[in-house]
Amino acid sequence: MLSAFFHRTFIPSVASGMLIVALAAASPAAKAQDPDEIIIKNFMFSPMSLTVKTGTTVTWKNMDGEPHSIVNDAGVFHSAALDQDDTFQFKFDKPGVYKVFCGIHPYMKATITVQ
Repeated sequence: MLSAFFHRTFIPSVASGMLIVALAAASPAAKAQDPDEIIIKNFMFSPMSLTVKTGTTVTWKNMDGEPHSIVNDAGVFHSAALDQDDTFQFKFDKPGVYKVFCGIHPYMKATITVQ
């Protein structure tokens, strides 16, 4: 009797748990983000602040269905409009604090600190 109870309750629960873990591991959302990558999604930069070493190339990737552009407020760099899945890269050769915004949606802001 205990064996039948075990097979009816415990084994399906374990199987369901394993399926959930497998699906989560296969999900694109579970993928780790590159530490020098900024994702543009839901009209936001993520992360909104990033600290990197001098000489680091930072990549922005637009995951929105709307175009975005990457603009430095001091005019150091400016991307073309990025469509969905497009990327823009910039190599930070000089230390400093770089303020960035979207040229199409200026309320979207981020800060990159180069050490």
